[in-house]
Amino acid sequence: MTASSRLVRTHPDELLVGLVSISDRASSGTYEDQGIPALQGWLEHTLTRPPQFVARLIPDDRQQISATLIELVDVLGCDLVLTTGGTGPARRDVTPEATLAVATREMPGFGEQMRQVSLKFVPTAILSRQVAVIRETSDHAALIINLPGQPKAIRETLEGLKDAEGKVVVSGVFAAVPYCIDLIGGPYVETHRDRVAAFRPKSAIR
Repeated sequence: MTASSRLVRTHPDELLVGLVSISDRASSGTYEDQGIPALQGWLEHTLTRPPQFVARLIPDDRQQISATLIELVDVLGCDLVLTTGGTGPARRDVTPEATLAVATREMPGFGEQMRQVSLKFVPTAILSRQVAVIRETSDHAALIINLPGQPKAIRETLEGLKDAEGKVVVSGVFAAVPYCIDLIGGPYVETHRDRVAAFRPKSAIR
């Protein structure tokens, strides 16, 4: 796929997803990236209709991160962009700043909820700086969400926390993603309820 080719849906409700793993060491080949496989595998098992993916593995460089997000939304037409990595307090962690730089609107509830989920597992969740934003063009909009770098933490923040009986104790952020995509003009996305029960008001359910 060339950088200039726009993704084409095979169905009106096919979700176009950009996956961005941000890591100096993984992008240089020092170790194998785990973020993109974790994200893709989780989405494939959670969505009822297989999405179409485009992936990017890039270093912790603010300008390159912003440029990649713009490419995925403006050029390729992704509806949802998930990033992994670069959200901590270290000097090279610049993913939130790069994401905010391309934002039309912030969606602070996503970051707040991700930290609430992670705090159930580790006290260092307060060090996380993940953000979520909407990026809009003249004819398109996308939701961009920063996720943690570790596969286990990715799953926890997306799915949330359930008790031994399977009852949701803390909602994961993906429960709100399908309706958010509805509201910005994207495809109608449905999930397997045993993984994530997507919430919509009754008036928005097909």
